Amino acid sequence: MTDLKQTEPTTAVIHVGQMQIRYLRDGTPKGEMGTFELTVPPGSNVPPPHSHGGNDEFVYVLEGTLRYRVGDEVRDLAPGDFMFTPRGAPHAFSNPGNVAARALVTNSPDIGQQYFRDVAAVVNAGVPPDKAKLLQVMQQYGLTPAT
Repeated sequence: MTDLKQTEPTTAVIHVGQMQIRYLRDGTPKGEMGTFELTVPPGSNVPPPHSHGGNDEFVYVLEGTLRYRVGDEVRDLAPGDFMFTPRGAPHAFSNPGNVAARALVTNSPDIGQQYFRDVAAVVNAGVPPDKAKLLQVMQQYGLTPAT
């Protein structure tokens, strides 16, 4: 029988530069799906285009505008809009608007909140971030920068 017990949402917000990640469900302990709320202020530094070799990703916008690119398709997602990124597909996002964008992001299986803590340790350590260390963290969690 499957354990249907719900876990409490993580209340801690992980700050990665200007962005905020608040995990609702960390699926990494059992290799399951995970979901977090992503807040991207206007003009934020965002991750470089990358792919996830082992994770599908679904993004659903709650507030603001999130410019999202999967492969060659680029869309400005408004509240209620969504995009799907299959594993291995290069993707990127930014906030082209003048208000914070907020979205729900689901990964299956989950990449996990520890990934964002590890990225935050590099990005928030000083200016500019150590790109070699950031690349090392990304690769450790199965992310590959797009060329």
